Amino acid sequence: MTWTSSIRLSDLARGVQTLDLVPPDATLLAWGKTLGLVSLPDMRARIMVRSWLDGAELSGRFQGHVEQVCGVSLDPFIQVISGEIDLRVVPQGSANTPIEAIAGEVDLDPEAPDPPDVLDGDVIDLAHVLFEHLALAIDPFPRRPDAVFDYSAPSADLSPFSVLKQLKEKDQS
Repeated sequence: MTWTSSIRLSDLARGVQTLDLVPPDATLLAWGKTLGLVSLPDMRARIMVRSWLDGAELSGRFQGHVEQVCGVSLDPFIQVISGEIDLRVVPQGSANTPIEAIAGEVDLDPEAPDPPDVLDGDVIDLAHVLFEHLALAIDPFPRRPDAVFDYSAPSADLSPFSVLKQLKEKDQS
């Protein structure tokens, strides 16, 4: 089952649209599997969509829980995940399309705001936006808060040179 929640750019003529998104369980299961999670028990978001130039500006927050495997203990654990949504989109063919999208070149300025994304049509798929922001917020190296990495190096010198040193010491005695 593919879950979508979309809004047309033309719907923004009525003013700011605020949408509460709660993916169904089947979608959470599919997203969790796609993202390599043990599970994705819950997820919700509130997104405000407003008109911006000839496109739209999306802002909001998402939060939920993810179950991942701890990189230290290898035990599954659940942690809270949350993030901000701040995105601008324009329709294809817009005069406000970033030059990089047309020319294929990318010139990044870390201090500048992100350029707007280019839509395929005049519909914004908010479910896709939520999924992308969730994927970026997931910790790629999860660690349970109480996990302790306890490692001690072997005390014996196991290099090939240590073996030669021991043979030399035997010859001299």
